[in-house]
Amino acid sequence: MRYFLHISYNGTRYNGWQLQPNALGVQQVLNESLQKIYQVGINTIGSGRTDTGVHASEQLVHLDLPFQLKPEETIFRINKILPKDIALNKIYEVGPEAHARFDAIARTYEYRISLQKNPFLADFAYYLSRKPDVDKMNEAAKLLLGFQDFTAFSKVKGDTKHYNCHIYEAFWKRENDLLIFTIKANRFLRGMVRLVVGTLLSVGKGRISVTDFGNIIKSQDRSKASGAAPAEGLFLTKVEYPEGYFEEQKKLFYSQISNMPTGES
Repeated sequence: MRYFLHISYNGTRYNGWQLQPNALGVQQVLNESLQKIYQVGINTIGSGRTDTGVHASEQLVHLDLPFQLKPEETIFRINKILPKDIALNKIYEVGPEAHARFDAIARTYEYRISLQKNPFLADFAYYLSRKPDVDKMNEAAKLLLGFQDFTAFSKVKGDTKHYNCHIYEAFWKRENDLLIFTIKANRFLRGMVRLVVGTLLSVGKGRISVTDFGNIIKSQDRSKASGAAPAEGLFLTKVEYPEGYFEEQKKLFYSQISNMPTGES
């Protein structure tokens, strides 16, 4: 049986979402926690990667099990095992072909900047002692919607087959002492959001102009972009699927469950 899990995590002590041979990722901790309960091999597939130190308030993953779960009981049992910086929030019953990554149509990230030094935000926002020019940064951010090739904001020597993304939204807003950048797209390149933010901050600090920002995108040259903004300010906040997706997937799920054993006691 296939399930989607909605999880959230504080990424501070993890080397990103992905399983890695010599570093601790969120995926490893989740897989091991599920294996402790069900005593079967677990392989979760995420809607996308997050880099080292990056957080997620909404990450969707899927997994297959040889039995049917009781979602509410599973959430309770898994959260007792998971460390305090990872939480399982919801379980969706889906059909056998559902895919957390390939079926997603949009993802939204937020980048948070603190304009006031706050020890309680040290792991969750990038502190700037001087406010950048938010109007200029918003003017530059609007340019993102007019491009598709974002090679300039991609990691060097990545394994990406192409660098095209469709950006739907990109804007800054202020909430009290926080500046929050929201960006929504059908897909993102590895490290892309932090590179975009770092270069927008160069606009906000007067180091480059709005026109320069547009020319950097046009250049398709990674060396022209500014350095990446620090990881602690970045959150994956939403993963979207087609309208009615989970309702339809639940119907497909229940069409295949006859004679399936339960894995719950």
